Amino acid sequence: MKKITAISVQKKNPNRVNIYLDGEFAFGVARITAAWLKNGDELTDEKIAKLLAEDSLEWAFQQAMLFLSYRARSEKEIRQNLRKHEMSEEVIEHTLERLRKAGLANDSDFARMWVENRGTFRPRSKKALAIELRQKGLNDEVIQDSLSGVDEESLAYETGLKRATRFKGYEWAEFRKKLSEFLARRGFSYPVIAPIVSRIWNETRDDMQYYEDEDIT
Repeated sequence: MKKITAISVQKKNPNRVNIYLDGEFAFGVARITAAWLKNGDELTDEKIAKLLAEDSLEWAFQQAMLFLSYRARSEKEIRQNLRKHEMSEEVIEHTLERLRKAGLANDSDFARMWVENRGTFRPRSKKALAIELRQKGLNDEVIQDSLSGVDEESLAYETGLKRATRFKGYEWAEFRKKLSEFLARRGFSYPVIAPIVSRIWNETRDDMQYYEDEDIT
């Protein structure tokens, strides 16, 4: 048995405390983990091991919460982050389950948020979005569900219309080339790009010089 002789808040991290046993520093734990401890308590090796195990779980959860504070994450991203901090797989799975129960880890919600965010700030084709979501570790069922409401033609049109302002004054051939290349980089296919480029050209030309889809080669 070892006796707690001091409990002090860590200077660099006020959310953690240092535990001293028999007059010597023994270990550091989260304040929430040590909430029930006080000077004079005696700890067996078994109690110390349990305390450290609980602290590992709490530390992993707090690390995950910090990681999620910047933006939503997929479960794969959370796992990868915790592995970087050398968490055991058992601790990682326990943390993910805790996050799921709190509604903080949900791949379906993440996928929908990702698609909505892309559509607003950096539009992509369905194919490109599917690749991104697959890289995030999402399965095909979740991906297809998140993309079910995406109107690719409308998305390509809105994306191209915003970009077309940079090509004001271009002749048709150069306009077509620049805008088609831009939309292709966003993952849109030729059958989608061709009519969209013609439509945007026709709608934005002051001289109303029209080009039909079949003119695009």
